[in-house]
Amino acid sequence: MAKFYDISMTISEEMPVYKNKPEKKPVIEVVQDFDTGSARESRVCLDVHTGTHVDSPLHMLPEGGTMESLPLEPLTGTARVLDLTGVEGGISAEDLKPHHVKEGEFLLFKTRNSSQDHFDFEFIYLAEDGARYLAERKVRGVGIDALGVERSQPGHPTHKTLFRAGVIIVEGLRLAEVTEGEYFMVAAPIKLRDTEAAPARVLLFDNP
Repeated sequence: MAKFYDISMTISEEMPVYKNKPEKKPVIEVVQDFDTGSARESRVCLDVHTGTHVDSPLHMLPEGGTMESLPLEPLTGTARVLDLTGVEGGISAEDLKPHHVKEGEFLLFKTRNSSQDHFDFEFIYLAEDGARYLAERKVRGVGIDALGVERSQPGHPTHKTLFRAGVIIVEGLRLAEVTEGEYFMVAAPIKLRDTEAAPARVLLFDNP
């Protein structure tokens, strides 16, 4: 059996959330236990952008599609992890050019974010010119090990550039144990309707 890596965040009440906002924290409640019934049952209150998740265009574009508009095919297949742990600030076009990005690739950015287990307000993100470069190269998707693909960019140009080019965005990956290279990826967002994002379980398999 091929070796695989679970590159998803664990959902818990103690997990890091965007900007440490209390309202974004998951709430997990035991509604019935064995002292009150014959089975245990829990309820979860969850922001759809919690942990590892897939964004749909509606997140930033009023005319964008909801989660059910995203095809699953681009989220399954070969993906390439790029080691960008030396990057500070925003990942620029110049940071990406040495990696010889090809049309149709799904790129996963491994940065210093993956080595942190707390929310860093100075997290590494994809800069606007990096997003334009990837859109021009016609990649099929982008994944990053931060809870946002951009930071402190008025108007959200990174999201919008990618969405308008049909590029799928995955945020909140955990890539500390994964080395640079090609893998087979399965990224399965929860099958939600009428939302602009959905939590996902993302697995990488070593290519045989």
